[in-house]
Amino acid sequence: MKWWLQAWLTAAALLAALPVAALDKGDPLVGRGRYLVQIGGCNDCHTPFYPMTGGNIPESEWLTGDNLGWRGIWGTTYATNLRLFMHELSEEQWLKKARSLNARPPMSNSLQSMTDEDLRALYRFVRVLGPAGKPAPKYVPPLMTPRGSYVQFPWIPM
Repeated sequence: MKWWLQAWLTAAALLAALPVAALDKGDPLVGRGRYLVQIGGCNDCHTPFYPMTGGNIPESEWLTGDNLGWRGIWGTTYATNLRLFMHELSEEQWLKKARSLNARPPMSNSLQSMTDEDLRALYRFVRVLGPAGKPAPKYVPPLMTPRGSYVQFPWIPM
């Protein structure tokens, strides 16, 4: 390979790694993001077996989504693998998505109430964790029975 091509490829690889490299554990927002994940209950749904183990799940396994469905009159939803989801987004794209989120239950729309700094902190913490796991199952519409385990919410007339 020509020396200039090798140099160009090396420079391109380094530049591509800069956004993630800038998000290191020394960034104070990363620590705040970890704190927000813990107090916000994110792990309760987005980390398999987290509530059942009293939170005794290694951080390396946090936020990888879950195969446990949440079924109600809206259909069946699954907790997103946030590590794969955020890996595909820039920080600015994440802010836009979080601000416009209209999630199905049991996910609340609490992200819309967070400050930009808190949303950036969540993003940076998840990005430092890195991509891991598999995508969560797809949404199952009402009246269709999901495969696998799910929590059934009672039907409540409005």
